[in-house]
Amino acid sequence: MSITNEEKAGVLIEALPYIQKYTGKTIVVKYGGNAMLSDELRNAVISDLVLLSLTGIHVVLVHGGGPDMNEMLKKIGKKSEFINGLRYTDEETAEVALMVLAGKTNKQLVDLITRTGGRAVGLCGLDGGLIKAKRYTDAEGTDYGLVGEIDSIDTDIINHVIEDGYIPVISTVAHADDCTGVYNINADTAAAEIAAALHAENLILLTDTRGVLRAPKDPDTLISSIALDEVDSLKADGIISGGMIPKVDCCVTAVNGGVKTFIIDGRIKHSILIEMLSEEGIGTMFHGAPAAKIRDNIE
Repeated sequence: MSITNEEKAGVLIEALPYIQKYTGKTIVVKYGGNAMLSDELRNAVISDLVLLSLTGIHVVLVHGGGPDMNEMLKKIGKKSEFINGLRYTDEETAEVALMVLAGKTNKQLVDLITRTGGRAVGLCGLDGGLIKAKRYTDAEGTDYGLVGEIDSIDTDIINHVIEDGYIPVISTVAHADDCTGVYNINADTAAAEIAAALHAENLILLTDTRGVLRAPKDPDTLISSIALDEVDSLKADGIISGGMIPKVDCCVTAVNGGVKTFIIDGRIKHSILIEMLSEEGIGTMFHGAPAAKIRDNIE
């Protein structure tokens, strides 16, 4: 189905107040999941980011790279092991994370942004002391190896890159404060901490689901807006469960840092633009206001 030039113009006019609202503001996008595996979706995500950047919005891209990690570990004959959703990281795996995430994955994204007409600089948590971490331990004392818990974020290098007109592309390996070497950091966690430290306007987590669903297998039960004071009850009712729990916890971290946060479906082409530049929005928004359904109103 084709649309007329008048209809195309109408789409642009609808986006105008949102562009005006976000111009000069910072948004952090966490990129991972199936959107990284499909060439079509990857190109759509990068096109969204370049377009937003060209309108004067400060875009920061934080990425994972699980598939690339799995591929490299398989090549060297090492089996991937996950504990409670986190990759167990011994010294060899940490070396692979540094090589793959800060190397191959990061530089391929920088190259793709450049080929799409944008400007990007690749960073990792080691650059300029961006991310410092200590060894992560949970309440049960589980051993995750060299998985890190963030101690501090130094945003100086990110701000310098933004001020020079580039998109920072950040891989989440971190300087280890309590030992030599590096820590592997969960990308969702790092994105939330970076967004809060930057005082970003929005954090967008691209996932492989529409958002938080009341019935996990029914996309029509999407919850479009969740206040922080609703999170515990949604967990208790089993609505937020499994792999969604750590993602929601990252959203809570970001919102507590003053950042409006969204979980959206990275399998939908141009989902970032739909969320940011249209009236309808997409996915689940987290906010700190008392429990109520809230969507941005353009004043």
